[in-house]
Amino acid sequence: MKYAATLALFCLLAAFGLAQAVPEIPFDSNPDFFKLPDDLHFGETAGVAVNSQGQVYVYSRGNTTGPAYGATASQILLFDRNGKFMREIGKNLYAWSFAHTVRVDRQDNLWAVDKGSDMIVKFNPQGRVMMVFGRKSEASDENAHPLEHPNPPRPAQDGRFRQPTDVTWDPEGNIFISDGYINSRVAKLDKNGDWIKQWGGPVPAANRANPAPGEFNTPHSIAADAQGNIYVADRGNRRIQVYDKDGNFKKIITIDVPVAPNAKSWFSNAGTPQEVATAGAPWAVCITPGPGTQYLYSADAYPGRVYKLSLDGKVLGWLGRSGRQPKEFGWIHEMACPSENELYVAEILNWRVQKLTLKPGK
Repeated sequence: MKYAATLALFCLLAAFGLAQAVPEIPFDSNPDFFKLPDDLHFGETAGVAVNSQGQVYVYSRGNTTGPAYGATASQILLFDRNGKFMREIGKNLYAWSFAHTVRVDRQDNLWAVDKGSDMIVKFNPQGRVMMVFGRKSEASDENAHPLEHPNPPRPAQDGRFRQPTDVTWDPEGNIFISDGYINSRVAKLDKNGDWIKQWGGPVPAANRANPAPGEFNTPHSIAADAQGNIYVADRGNRRIQVYDKDGNFKKIITIDVPVAPNAKSWFSNAGTPQEVATAGAPWAVCITPGPGTQYLYSADAYPGRVYKLSLDGKVLGWLGRSGRQPKEFGWIHEMACPSENELYVAEILNWRVQKLTLKPGK
């Protein structure tokens, strides 16, 4: 019913010229780009990042096996620019619990966001820990258990995180953390790691149908442009919120590309998407580095597409669909976009990273 209503709305918008009619972008995929040793495997690939040398970090929910709620599911694997495995970063790190995203800053430092331990860790290019943010629950606490989601949520605390999701930086090196699933805010720290401020918070119950700017429902991904504007993937509200580096609201971007009648989710038949997978809802965002024109890429889980946008929010094209074959996607959780026509997409459900080459001129 929800799908039918959404499709009817898109058709109505298209009839009045209000829906975004955008082209499909041809592309090639290399799902076998990464060469793993025979005894090493990807788990759910939660994150992917590329450094200035073209080396690729993959953040996998692999490492150990065990009970469904007892395994340590975080492992960073480094590959050279040709996909050859080089080494593991941070083996047996104290912060490892449940991988979420991995990023590389302008100095080629590596940053890992672990949703399970509520920690963000900065490594230097050699793979040594330089800074840590947040703190995981103590094993000695007899009441230790998974985080709860009371309604209304408990107040957020400065310097502590509850299921964080991503990290980015402005040109001055200030740090922005999307503190996602529970606190639903953005935290800002300076380049030395000192707390500056926070903004945003969970959507009040009374506003769920029409959330205001600064109200978040799972800020799941975050990116910054060359001017230091901060793009927050407000996944649960199906929008991208844009702020300046001081947290002042600038605009909202929505992706309203019509869904094909035969679109399907990874789990189910055509026309029956899961509640968590809403068309256009941004699961992952990345911004090309420049120089020159920068582009914003966003991915949804249903119908499993990647969207190319200008920074002002215009959708320029889309590609892909949900599925298990090459050039199909199973919940893109993070993207790296080292250039306009080169993307790496990390998929939760398909346990892989595909290297994509876009061919918009075809």
